[in-house]
Amino acid sequence: MTTSTAELPLPAASAPTAPGHRRWWRQLGVDTAYVLVGFPLSIAAFVLVVTGLAVGIGTLVIWVGLPLLALTLLVARGLAAVERVRLPGVLQRAVPSPVYRAAAPGASLVRRLVEPLRDSQCWLDVVHALLRMAVSIPAFVVVVTWWAIALGGLSSVAWEWSIPYGGDRENSTLPEALNLDDTATNRVLVYTAIGLLAALLLPAVVRASALLEAQFARALLTLRAGTQAQIGRLSEGRDAAVAAEAVALRRLERDIHDGPQQRLVRLSMDLHRAQRMIDSDPDGARSTLAEAATMTRETLEELRALSRGIAPPVLADRGLAAALAAVAARSPVPVELSVELPEGQRLEPAVENSAYFLVSEALANVAKHSDATIARVSVVREDGRLRVEVEDDGQGGAVLAPGHGLAGLADRLFAVDGVLVVDSPRGGPTRLIGELPCA
Repeated sequence: MTTSTAELPLPAASAPTAPGHRRWWRQLGVDTAYVLVGFPLSIAAFVLVVTGLAVGIGTLVIWVGLPLLALTLLVARGLAAVERVRLPGVLQRAVPSPVYRAAAPGASLVRRLVEPLRDSQCWLDVVHALLRMAVSIPAFVVVVTWWAIALGGLSSVAWEWSIPYGGDRENSTLPEALNLDDTATNRVLVYTAIGLLAALLLPAVVRASALLEAQFARALLTLRAGTQAQIGRLSEGRDAAVAAEAVALRRLERDIHDGPQQRLVRLSMDLHRAQRMIDSDPDGARSTLAEAATMTRETLEELRALSRGIAPPVLADRGLAAALAAVAARSPVPVELSVELPEGQRLEPAVENSAYFLVSEALANVAKHSDATIARVSVVREDGRLRVEVEDDGQGGAVLAPGHGLAGLADRLFAVDGVLVVDSPRGGPTRLIGELPCA
């Protein structure tokens, strides 16, 4: 078997590109900056979009409004793009960008101006620009107020002395309202306690405010992009399945043509020859018939082997574990098989077929190319995914290249939203790791 480390790319929406969990103080800084910057951005967005819509709609009768409306939608689109850049820091995961409608090449100027008006995502960007102040202003007020209480309370010992107190008013200070003596020490202690409590709650309060604003933006700016990404993944999976089946059919046709078909042609010729020799050379006819019987058995065995590569009856009848045991028993290279699946529980047919095909092809490659003395097959289900690993102690050097058998395996797994990893340095060992969803 052969390969250098290679991996089929994961679907875009499932790729782990989002930032990982930060320490709380870093996340506090990110969330605070998000809310503070979001406030002026929301004001600017509201002013620009409202002005553009008002002027554009008001001047539509003289056609001047059409380019103004198109420009307003482009401004809203640009502001939405800025927001999508800011969202991953708060949401801690990647945010997809939608695909906007575009006019066909060579389209007229009017068509180019009208095209953004027909794009639903552009209008969602406009809605976000108009409504984001409804969440950004409360978030801004809460964050600024909470920071002020925390910082002011914790630093009260530094500034309390500078506040003029006195007069005839009762309960003019917080200690007096709490029925405490109005002394500088009591004031500092009360203010510091309040500041300490606010500081302890500050990360949670700021986090909640930032998430409120970010989730509002995500709902309007990225949900359509997520749908588009899902459609794209399904389309890619369908294309991968079609490609994998086409490769499998071509190989099956080649194997049938080079193997059983040639044997059947030879068998037909031998039978006709034996028929002609029955009267003139009975011994020769018997010898020819014996050879034909042997060839018939070999042809049947080859046909059985080809049928096992498509979908063996044992897989449908008894499940993946029994089918893999049969594959391991037939392998010319000794196989150590470990299948950890819940007893009596079956996986989806597409997952079972893909896992069986992966192990079957991998062991066939081990026997043909690796010069291995032993192979190990491990199948385990964990966290809603089926992990299939095939390892051998052969010479290594396998490559996941287009048009080769490993690429066909990768396409077959990708068709069911799976992934194939190949680790095979020169000199070995070689490991094929396939992961398939099996929720």
